[in-house]
Amino acid sequence: MLRCRQVNSKAAAHTLSFTEAARELNVTQAAVSHQIKSLEVFLERQLFKRGNRSLELTENGSNLLPYVDQAFSVLQSGIEEMMEGENTNTLTVTVLPSFASRWLVPRLGLFIKAYPEIDFRLAPSRSLTNFKREKIDLAIRHGSGKYPGLHSIHLLDESIFPVCSPKMMTGEYALNCPSDLKHHVLLHDDGHGDWRKWLLAAEANDVDASKDQFIPIQVWRCSQPLKEMALHWPGAS
Repeated sequence: MLRCRQVNSKAAAHTLSFTEAARELNVTQAAVSHQIKSLEVFLERQLFKRGNRSLELTENGSNLLPYVDQAFSVLQSGIEEMMEGENTNTLTVTVLPSFASRWLVPRLGLFIKAYPEIDFRLAPSRSLTNFKREKIDLAIRHGSGKYPGLHSIHLLDESIFPVCSPKMMTGEYALNCPSDLKHHVLLHDDGHGDWRKWLLAAEANDVDASKDQFIPIQVWRCSQPLKEMALHWPGAS
């Protein structure tokens, strides 16, 4: 009963008219007036100032209105979330933007054709996923796959290789072997240790992969901008 009174008072507060509130709620004007009066008796507070042809909120009514709005907003959100939860055919996948454009999207048509009943939603992101707070079903990320509380599947391996401008293959310090990189600037994706891994595997122990030989660049966790830069820069990436 209290909820019914709140509904009527909310409509009346926003329209400042019992008649308009009744039309909005599809009830009679007398029903709205009665419910609001009952609420005022229950609260022992007057919520509206009633005139001959006017209706105004009292100070108590104005103070209460934001809380009533917030309560109904939360209720609306809960209903929407419940209704969305009933759609069990929705599959939301988050992936790195570079992986989405270069690997997943070209293959997505085959998946949709094979499973037309699934509502597939792609959510490109570079952030780690919090499955408790985000409406994500599956996340594809670069990493070890050791994530407590989550089930991980190894999807594919990554190949790491250096690229450079063709101009670096000639001249005084031409690149003929990995050790020749010690004469050049190394470009890297900020936060990644790919150069250290590759130099170790190539046994280029005399190449110092320290900070002073790097140009730290934020490249959206995507290697493609580095490749493009290496083509026009006297350095390797």
